[in-house]
Amino acid sequence: MIWGPPRIETVQRIDYVIDDYTWAFVDEQAAQIDAYWERLRAQKPRLFNGRVMMMSGYRIEQDAQGKVLYGTGFETDYKAFLAWRDFGFPDQNAMNCFAMAALRSADGAFMLGRMGNHTAAAGRLYFPAGTPDQDDLKDGRIDLEGSALRELTEETGITPEDLAISPEWTLVFDGPRLACMMPVRTSLDAKALTARCAAFLAEDKEPELTGLIPIFSEADFDTVRMPGFMLDYMRHAM
Repeated sequence: MIWGPPRIETVQRIDYVIDDYTWAFVDEQAAQIDAYWERLRAQKPRLFNGRVMMMSGYRIEQDAQGKVLYGTGFETDYKAFLAWRDFGFPDQNAMNCFAMAALRSADGAFMLGRMGNHTAAAGRLYFPAGTPDQDDLKDGRIDLEGSALRELTEETGITPEDLAISPEWTLVFDGPRLACMMPVRTSLDAKALTARCAAFLAEDKEPELTGLIPIFSEADFDTVRMPGFMLDYMRHAM
């Protein structure tokens, strides 16, 4: 699998399965990965080396109901994923495929989370999300919708019952990243959502986020803290 050019596609369904796959990057750079992890842990001791899911291949096909993204993935350690990311994505046989609930307020703002300083993405701004993990595995498949909704609830307190969920996915291909955006809207305006999330985070001793940031237009973009795939998606969806 070689990454293609940046692009955006809409699909009606995602079918993402786990397959047996030996990631050569882990074997070839095991010592470097371990050393890097020890340095990260010295700086941010709350980092946890759990198991996460990465993508080894995909295709998009048309069926009777519309376009479908078919993906194959594999399990690896979080420390290997972080090393791959921070070493500059040295292996193009893997991708970081993840889902996001693309949260929008009743008054039209995209609601982005600001990552806490103790996290591996400190200060970054994007929709609440995480790399799929073992909690997202259902009968050999990665449940990206469940992953997106779970992360949103865990990080903000906003539940599926609060949302109108789009039946389509917007896929943002950005080099080593494939962001699967599931548009969702609430009946609350940006001010109410910000306050509700702040109250939820105040009850958490170790919140992932420091708060929600409303983005109403390009004038609100922070091109330093927002990843490229976020900027591409919001420009597309506005």
